[in-house]
Amino acid sequence: MHELGLLSGVVEVIVDAAGTRRVRRVALDVGTRSGVVEDALYAAWPLAAGGTVCEGADLEVAIIPATVWCPACAAEREIDEFFALACPECGAPTADLRHGREFSIREVDVDT
Repeated sequence: MHELGLLSGVVEVIVDAAGTRRVRRVALDVGTRSGVVEDALYAAWPLAAGGTVCEGADLEVAIIPATVWCPACAAEREIDEFFALACPECGAPTADLRHGREFSIREVDVDT
């Protein structure tokens, strides 16, 4: 489960920033093409956060849909897991992935 390794890195960054202040909530942005499994994040969170200022903090995951830029439509289009290098609206060829690979910390709530 690589999610535990990813979350260990997240906790390390937060601990460095929060110091000794208790963390109440951590919000992450996770793209549908990031290779991260949402349920595995929630399962791994208590293990990654245990024994740190993040222990007991709520984890919030926002799923970012994958999108591509279609030059023919001049628009960003949402894609699914069956994406075949073509715009889902007009069928024009495109491989310009704009969103969906995200894995980032969006917000951290800490005690003051």
